[in-house]
Amino acid sequence: MIDATPRPTLEHAASREAEPRWRLLYALNPLAKIAAPVPAMLALLAVRDLPTPAAFLVLAYAVILLGARLSARTLVILLLAVPAFLLLIGIGFSLWTDASRISHDVVILQLGSWTLYGEALEIGFATALRLGAILALALIGGLTTTGPDLTRSMIQQLRVPYRVGYTALAAFRFVPRFGHELEVIRAAHRVRGATYGRGPIAAVRRRIGYVVPLLAGAIRHAERVALSMDARAFGAYPHRTERYRIPFRARDFVFIALFWIASAAIFLAFRPWA
Repeated sequence: MIDATPRPTLEHAASREAEPRWRLLYALNPLAKIAAPVPAMLALLAVRDLPTPAAFLVLAYAVILLGARLSARTLVILLLAVPAFLLLIGIGFSLWTDASRISHDVVILQLGSWTLYGEALEIGFATALRLGAILALALIGGLTTTGPDLTRSMIQQLRVPYRVGYTALAAFRFVPRFGHELEVIRAAHRVRGATYGRGPIAAVRRRIGYVVPLLAGAIRHAERVALSMDARAFGAYPHRTERYRIPFRARDFVFIALFWIASAAIFLAFRPWA
């Protein structure tokens, strides 16, 4: 049987070997990093208090900071941009809360006839923390999992048909390629001195000038991918071999169990539905 598996690049293999052993998240199966936080993410949709999402936010940040190798840009986003975004979201939801449906006992701010009540502020920041906690839990797998690894694990463990998995992966890989080709087209236009003027009409002409070569490049790339898949007998057999496997080990079960225990402990400690 012809092996039609996309070969992993040398850079991808080197990056997997270069990760420190104590960076636990890189050694886990991608499905384990999804299965562990999903129950907490679903349960957070129904909570309305402040401590519960705040605790999950701290838990997710701890797992990410201890188990992932983060670049300086990612650290700035996690430690500065995300808290600032949550602050703005909390204030925004506080201002949009219907004052007729909340308690008026605590007044935070009063400007003329408009009043910001304490319960509105609590509701706003509870919503912001809930969104932040769900986002942080999703980043546990998102920051440490590659598309090919996730696809292979879904095919091997979840028995997703490989025709579906690798076709979807090939489609997703078109997106960054489009971005690269768009930059190349823009650079070529600048080198050739293409001028479109200013104003809305010029902007439309500029975009039309990008669309035609971008579509032509996309068609050529799609033809090359189709020919490559046909040459490797993609889809000719119901099953396929894999160059390397992504097993579901005991460490994956331990990680899922520990995360579920920690999630249950947080819910039992704060009792958001009591």
